[in-house]
Amino acid sequence: MSTRFCFSCFAVVQVLTCASLVSAEVPVVTVEPQPFLAATRQVMEATAFLGSAFTAEETAALQQCIQQNDAAAVEKAQRILDARTLFLVTINPEQRVKVAATQSLPKLDEAGWHQYLVKVVNEAGTTAPLKVNSPEAGQVFFRYYPQPGKADPPPPSPPLSARWLDAQMWDAPPMRPALSGLNVEYRIIGLYSRDAGKREARFSFDTGQGTQDLGFRAEASVLFDCKPAPEVTLRVKDEHGEPCMASFTIRDAAGRVHPSQFKRLAPDFGFQQQIYREDGEKLKLPHGVYQILFQRGPESLPEKREVTVDANTKELAFQVKRWIDPAKLGWWSGDHHIHAAGCAHYTSPTEGVHAPDMARHCQGEDLKVGANLTWGPCFDYQKQFFTGQEDKTSRHPFLLRYDIEVSGFGSHKSGHLCLLRLKDQMYPGGDSSNHWPTLGLNTLRWAQKQGAVCGPAHSATGLQVSSTELPNYEIPPFDGIGANEYIVDVTHEVEGPDGKPVPAVDFMSTVDTAPLWELNIWYHTLNAGFRTRISGETDFPCIYGERVGLGRSYAKVDGRLTYDAWCDAIEKGRCYVSDGFSHLMEFSANGVPVGEKNSEVHLAKPGKVTLKAQVASLLAENPLPEFYGQKAPPGSENLKNWGRHYDAFYRKPYWHVERARIPGTREVPVEVIVNGKPVAKRTLKADGNVNDVSFDVDIPHSSWVALRILPSAHTNPIFVVVDEKPIRSSRRSVEWCLKCVDQCWTSKEPTYDEDEKEDARAAYEHARVVYRKRLEESVAE
Repeated sequence: MSTRFCFSCFAVVQVLTCASLVSAEVPVVTVEPQPFLAATRQVMEATAFLGSAFTAEETAALQQCIQQNDAAAVEKAQRILDARTLFLVTINPEQRVKVAATQSLPKLDEAGWHQYLVKVVNEAGTTAPLKVNSPEAGQVFFRYYPQPGKADPPPPSPPLSARWLDAQMWDAPPMRPALSGLNVEYRIIGLYSRDAGKREARFSFDTGQGTQDLGFRAEASVLFDCKPAPEVTLRVKDEHGEPCMASFTIRDAAGRVHPSQFKRLAPDFGFQQQIYREDGEKLKLPHGVYQILFQRGPESLPEKREVTVDANTKELAFQVKRWIDPAKLGWWSGDHHIHAAGCAHYTSPTEGVHAPDMARHCQGEDLKVGANLTWGPCFDYQKQFFTGQEDKTSRHPFLLRYDIEVSGFGSHKSGHLCLLRLKDQMYPGGDSSNHWPTLGLNTLRWAQKQGAVCGPAHSATGLQVSSTELPNYEIPPFDGIGANEYIVDVTHEVEGPDGKPVPAVDFMSTVDTAPLWELNIWYHTLNAGFRTRISGETDFPCIYGERVGLGRSYAKVDGRLTYDAWCDAIEKGRCYVSDGFSHLMEFSANGVPVGEKNSEVHLAKPGKVTLKAQVASLLAENPLPEFYGQKAPPGSENLKNWGRHYDAFYRKPYWHVERARIPGTREVPVEVIVNGKPVAKRTLKADGNVNDVSFDVDIPHSSWVALRILPSAHTNPIFVVVDEKPIRSSRRSVEWCLKCVDQCWTSKEPTYDEDEKEDARAAYEHARVVYRKRLEESVAE
């Protein structure tokens, strides 16, 4: 049974096909006037709030009954309420629950909610929640992943396509969350129809497990007449007045999301509140008042609008309002880690979703590049969509391409890997996912040989420590699926497509996990002289299902944007990572832009460098309350025991501009980072305006420099080479890396297959040798 509603007396309605029924008579029940009529007032208030208020005549009559407050008033009030009653529920003294339908061919609205009353004759005096069940109100999809040795589940009954109904017992204030114990009272049930026309459903009610009556007395079948909903055409324009795709979150007067999340199939995702529609598309909306939140990703300003839909409503027009457009300056947004299958996606009626669905979501979030990674779940189905080229659903500048995440197979236990710009998606030796190497380095050798751009996913997983300093020198457990084997792989060069050696790892993923843990290992390996870049990701819909592009890279591309050119910019570090609410554009040192000329600035001797950037950030005028007052769960004081549960330390979203707010202001700090430590800072008013910033920074020896607004945006590094000496900026960092190799081996050695153990031992020993050599060359702090 679904738990999508938090109301304690709500339960999902399920549905079975059945013959039509004759409606039952509704008896008038003797009850004490005062508590019954007080509850009647609550029903009146709740139905008005839900948009189905009693008529003026009914309201006046019920108010008169409340004033009269006697047995005659109780009988009259019941007669009025009974006219709106769809179910008569009787709970006998043994707390057995039976139900009868009280109306013939009741009305529902396609794509909308309709409220009815449930009359409860409570002979047991129970104060338990009243729950409703019906198979046809089950979800229209399910998730199941085959497991070795276990039989597949039977086909769903009724079929997913027959589940046309949604249902909700309304128990929010002013209603009670449970039955009052009175011998008669009325509850409110909301029914939502996905379809138009005649539809039938079977209902049962209970007050706890095993309380349904025996036989068919526990069930009632109802044939509904579902009125077709009017269609409203959406006019959706970008800031230039051109047609576009955008996000719509639609709620009725009761706050219920439209269309029902429980009845959604692609391109709409049931785990999201919003839907994505483009100019000219139609939306079914029954008459009523709606609150609509309209936006197009973090670069736009959200618009909230109240809309009344009636017989005269034919169109609704919306236009995007931007606060920033990095693409105008050649900085193109992208998310290198989204999925069309697995996690929150369903496996039936289809094995995940398809390219047009993912492309729609990218366009609606104004995300220019989406790397749609096939991985373990539904691998053998999704692999058919890989072409080694931009998918045909791409509409420039919105580009979608299939690539691979090594996850759920192969070397995933030593750390998941994102493999971008592949020419061949299948590791040699098979045609599925069960033959891939368990040593990540072997996977990287194969991928780099074909010119792929590679890096570990959700980097912080397995790197949790208790320190809140950055950098810090605690040794993580290396017990997760993030940048774990990275500590070894970063020391290796492998053969590239032209036969020349290239770094085994091009980038580390950021923005979708705890920033201190992501950045700590990156800072240390940069201090050791390695030049891994960072790229922003969402891992949609696994770590985040709210939207694609929650974590982003903004990559500088000369000329026409292509997927390959965007990946090339990631590889070269010609990008910054962001949540989309802060931007660090045109970062340069002594006139050398990040990602150009190997990101190198050369000094003959120690001296100053001038750093410049165009910086913008946008905060709400007032702090967002959901980011404050959070408490860590019990046990989080010892984070090493939390393994992969890194949200014990940081709550989602891990990166967000609100977390960068300077308390009591609308400002954020822009920091200069040299060798992992802040050396200069200026405050920036986060009002959306672009500001030119400049810093003069002392460089005592070969170092790396970067800018950040933590935890909202971070540039890639520029490497300042002094006297042609390599960067070995921290002896403590290299010592930390060396200890981490041993810890990683302790954790990951059992995950490597026996036929790869010697390769693994050699790879780890190579890392130790490299770090020991660099330790001798490093600067002592």
